[in-house]
Amino acid sequence: MSYYNMNQVVLPMDLEMKLKENDIAFAINNLVESIPEEAFEPFRKETGRPPYPARMMMKIILCGYTQFAFSGRKIQALVEDSVRMMWLAQGREPSYKTINRFRVDPYAKELLRECFVQFRSQLVKEEKIEEEAIFIDGTKLEANANKFTFVWRKSVEKYSASLVDKSNQVYEELIEKQIIPEIERDDFDELSIEEMKEIVEKLSEKIEAYDQKIEASDLGEERKQLRSDRKEPKQYRKQFEDFIRRKQKYQKDMEIFHVRNSYSKTDHDATFMRMKDDYMINGQLKAGYNIQLATEGQYALAYDIFPNPTDTRTLIPFLNTIEEKFFELPKYIVADAGYGSEQNYEDIIENRNRTPLITYNQYRKEKKKKYKNNAFHVDNWEYNADEDAFTCPNGKKVRFSHISHRTDKYGYTREFKVYECEDCTGCPLRDLCTKAKVGNNRKVSRNEKWESQKEYVREKLSDEKTGEIYGKRKIDVEPVFGFLKANLGFTRMSVRGKEKVKNELGFALMAVNLRKYTAKNGKSILKNKSDSTKNGSVRFLIARNHFFITFG
Repeated sequence: MSYYNMNQVVLPMDLEMKLKENDIAFAINNLVESIPEEAFEPFRKETGRPPYPARMMMKIILCGYTQFAFSGRKIQALVEDSVRMMWLAQGREPSYKTINRFRVDPYAKELLRECFVQFRSQLVKEEKIEEEAIFIDGTKLEANANKFTFVWRKSVEKYSASLVDKSNQVYEELIEKQIIPEIERDDFDELSIEEMKEIVEKLSEKIEAYDQKIEASDLGEERKQLRSDRKEPKQYRKQFEDFIRRKQKYQKDMEIFHVRNSYSKTDHDATFMRMKDDYMINGQLKAGYNIQLATEGQYALAYDIFPNPTDTRTLIPFLNTIEEKFFELPKYIVADAGYGSEQNYEDIIENRNRTPLITYNQYRKEKKKKYKNNAFHVDNWEYNADEDAFTCPNGKKVRFSHISHRTDKYGYTREFKVYECEDCTGCPLRDLCTKAKVGNNRKVSRNEKWESQKEYVREKLSDEKTGEIYGKRKIDVEPVFGFLKANLGFTRMSVRGKEKVKNELGFALMAVNLRKYTAKNGKSILKNKSDSTKNGSVRFLIARNHFFITFG
């Protein structure tokens, strides 16, 4: 019978020996150890108590995320209980507060960036990715914001305009009743906060004058009348003090909005977006972030977060982020129709000298017979280049009229050639062809640059090689979101604020990468594993109530 005694001191061997050969802890250790020493310089302190080693903190947080632990308390519990976490921490046990402070530290952003750079370099070295294309897509993740804490731009603009009208009206009443003298105004349409404060000061002076008269008077009736007269300026002063508070709040709201239409009171950087699931299951909006991801080989290689719910306007800044912080862009940029726009095509082709394999919204529709057989669509009309004119279904000429420029709210200008039919009067097909009022001819706007870009994209997608690359999009980028949300269970942020959210997302995406890498590579992750028995010396570590002996 084997001997078993709970009171005997146990001296186990190095915890590394208890881990399986393909344990994810080795991949985490190798990745963090590959980060250059310079990246850890900001974490070093010259005075005070020495901090926990930044490499160790990175390792345990990454490991925690791979084990579905997204809070400081859960990661702390794993450090105390998990063999792989004990090995990575080497006997240290940071508290959940220390873990939380580290993972949202601004300097941790650089460490995460280095993690992605080094991880991609390893994939390239091992020939697991081809560097021919990147696949870009976006998804929305719920913010750590309370329910129903929305602030809407339209509501703020409405109440702000109402405040302007009301404050002007009350000011006119003050002047009309000669309660205060007129003040100098910079803008006669709207009272500024400084002007409102000046009005409050003049009303306070008026009230103080009444106070002095009341104090100086000995007649009861006179004092009673003075108190009655003092009520009106007091009420006006209270109104303007309320106007000032409200105007300051509306100005702050507009600063928080910036270019957005909403924000959450509990996470100002979060925008209300329509998610695929919601609390009421009726299409309500939830505070969230638009996550942009670049992948290859089903690995997340670069990421960023944006406040706008649509993807179109995120592509250019995201490509800038990739080039500045992660890696040089490959030849092909692959994305779905949500990214197809004139500005995006122009940026990729002309500014970056890359090839966009990106469809546009009407791409599939234009390939259908119904669209091609539509006699009233200008794309199906006969065009005469010498006359620069189309021929409508009734045989009339639709000639070039003038150039039109349209600038969107973001400042991008598009050029259109406007064509007008020579005469739609009495046309039997008029009701089917145009919605123009009687007496007006049909007009057609053509963006030649956009049309040439669409032709370029159609040509690339119909090519065998580039068409095959585009066909990989769904099986490359979409699974990463599935791994993140379904497998890892990361569906909601646990921190607030854009920079903190970006850090947490980096840990989560790298955890997805490490789990996939470990699952696919098995024993190969050990090739960079450090030899723990090189010099034969013995190290003693004390952790909790046990002694650990390691040979190193």
